[in-house]
Amino acid sequence: MDNKTEVREFLMSRRARLAPEQAGLPGGGRRRVAGLRRGEVAALAGLSVEYYGRIERGQIAGASTAVLEALARALQLTEPERSHLFDLARAADGNTLAARPRGRRSPRAAQRQSIQQVLGTIHDGIAVVRDQRQNLLATNQLAKAFYTTVIGDGTGIPNLARFQFLDPASRDFYPDWDLFSEMCVAVMRAEAGRDPHDTELQELVGELSTRSDVFRRLWSAHDVRSHGSGTKRFHHPEVGELVLFYEELMITADPGTVLMVYTAEPGTPTAERLALLASWAAAPTSAAADIDVD
Repeated sequence: MDNKTEVREFLMSRRARLAPEQAGLPGGGRRRVAGLRRGEVAALAGLSVEYYGRIERGQIAGASTAVLEALARALQLTEPERSHLFDLARAADGNTLAARPRGRRSPRAAQRQSIQQVLGTIHDGIAVVRDQRQNLLATNQLAKAFYTTVIGDGTGIPNLARFQFLDPASRDFYPDWDLFSEMCVAVMRAEAGRDPHDTELQELVGELSTRSDVFRRLWSAHDVRSHGSGTKRFHHPEVGELVLFYEELMITADPGTVLMVYTAEPGTPTAERLALLASWAAAPTSAAADIDVD
């Protein structure tokens, strides 16, 4: 992915969404552009129009932390957006200290015995290991039963983004499909900014952009977000609707890889349905963390 293009389109999209009134500037009158003008952003950030213009054209290399912070404040960036701006600046500087090694495949965290054991100890929650490309690398027993529609026949590595945008079954599995789509793309966009040299992620983005109009539209919006924690709603083909809390935990030994855990509030219909699914998953032939990533 071209860093200058990414910087230009990200800053232009953030500028376009911010009305003058939101920035404390006088509105009204005819404006040739949506949102703020370049000069208004420059003034809010305390920069010259010429310097901000160079940055917005993608010439962000060498921008100081103070300049980036000033731009983040002027454009009222969210914390994930601010992080994304800094990631783009680091990439422009050739600083890969915060990024994963270039061209490296997903780390085989799922192959480590310690990860296998961690997944095997989680019985009441859905636990998966996921990489930065939305691949499901490993599951516990309950997660395998939960993601049966995503995993399919078990051949190949299940990918949440491909399932989301290319498999019609995703619209049944995700009752809030539009919201899930936005979240998926925004998380992928943040990952792409963190490591613009990830060729596998670039190939996935290219594939989905070609095959899905929705993905292409969302990708062009340049929205970013972190996953973190929250609540999601699913419709499982066997047990029905599930409303689950989720937590995303970074696996620091393998940058870009996370442990996702979904749990149900005790005493709720979801907890009862999840317990039913767990009893089904506990069949003698089940095995924890048994997605084969080879």
